[in-house]
Amino acid sequence: MNILILGSGGREHALTWAVKQNPKCDKLIVAPGNAGIAAIAECADLDILDGGAVARFAEEEAIDFVIVGPEAPLAEGVADRLREAGLLVFGPSKDAARLEASKSFTKEICDAANAPTAGYGHFTDAEAAKDHVRKNGAPTVVKADGLAAGKGVIVAMDEQTALDAIDDMFGGAFGGAGAEVVIEEFMEGEEASLFVLVDGEDVLSIGTAQDHKRVGEGDTGPNTGGMGAYSPAPVLSAAIEEKAMEEIVKPTMKAMADRGMPYQGVLYAGLMIKDGQPRLVEYNVRFGDPECQVLMLRLGGQVLDLLQATAEGRLKEAQVNWADDHAITVVMAANGYPGSYEKGTEIKGLDALPEDSKNMAFHAGTKAADGKTLATGGRVLNITARGDDLQEARDRAYAMVDQIDWPEGFVRRDIGWRAL
Repeated sequence: MNILILGSGGREHALTWAVKQNPKCDKLIVAPGNAGIAAIAECADLDILDGGAVARFAEEEAIDFVIVGPEAPLAEGVADRLREAGLLVFGPSKDAARLEASKSFTKEICDAANAPTAGYGHFTDAEAAKDHVRKNGAPTVVKADGLAAGKGVIVAMDEQTALDAIDDMFGGAFGGAGAEVVIEEFMEGEEASLFVLVDGEDVLSIGTAQDHKRVGEGDTGPNTGGMGAYSPAPVLSAAIEEKAMEEIVKPTMKAMADRGMPYQGVLYAGLMIKDGQPRLVEYNVRFGDPECQVLMLRLGGQVLDLLQATAEGRLKEAQVNWADDHAITVVMAANGYPGSYEKGTEIKGLDALPEDSKNMAFHAGTKAADGKTLATGGRVLNITARGDDLQEARDRAYAMVDQIDWPEGFVRRDIGWRAL
């Protein structure tokens, strides 16, 4: 099989690594890729938001299967354009991708599905949003309605923070994503992620994970795209997972199909769990980043078979073969992240790291130049390890972190603390 993966982050490096383990994979191209991906696959300089360009490239390269990694091309309708060109694609349509691209749309779908989630208000006007906050008080959660690269969510523990967040969003701090705002009830509990494959009709759970959104140890400081993750998530027991599937995921997928926009791809359900009851925080229409990294390390080469079965509408006959193990990933980020940070600093020591089914350094924001690996993003590396238990995996991951020479970077030293 000739396969094209779209994306350039740690999620796509992990997907590339897993797909490459499968003997069905003949040729593997990643567009645009990064320095780590370039070491194991061919990279192509391609505008992945241009569905026509991607379709032409796929035809030229005799691609059999396209896997769309990030949310932006899905929201732009790239999967639709590729399907029109007769390609097999993993990833939802533009309409279905609204589950991530519009938080107010998701709330409407949850209402239709009677899926338990936070109470909310949807606003296109700053003063109306502020009146809502003054009336309902804090803590509350202020969300940019559109895509904001994981950063358009402010958990406001006091009223002034919420009012400031509303001003920031309507003032353009998140670009067009903040033109509309959703204000939600603050939900208490422990957050975890459930990953489900959906082929338009059938659904298949492929694992749980828990990530650390805040930049500081002890889950303090501003929200980030994620500073680390581990799988499985102990808080998402089999009973709670079953409840989430029956009360949240399946009714949502039925509501989508009823609206004429059946969902096909991976659905990432962010859940808040309290007293054994899951409630939906948000949906994402792609693998989480950095949760994908721990899932891929645990799943390995079977990932290609599962994604292909999803794209071909054959999930009924698919099954996940889990090893009874744990995985953890630690994000190495540039000093200053999630604020401003320096780009182009050199990372040394990567060549000496082990690379096997239990230890991987997945690249997120890197490029190769003159034989050096340079940091190009805020979240730069995902140091990922597996073990028989979480402590063993964590010890492995931090041992790898300590071998990397990058003074301009930092990590959180407490990834996995909730489970341990």
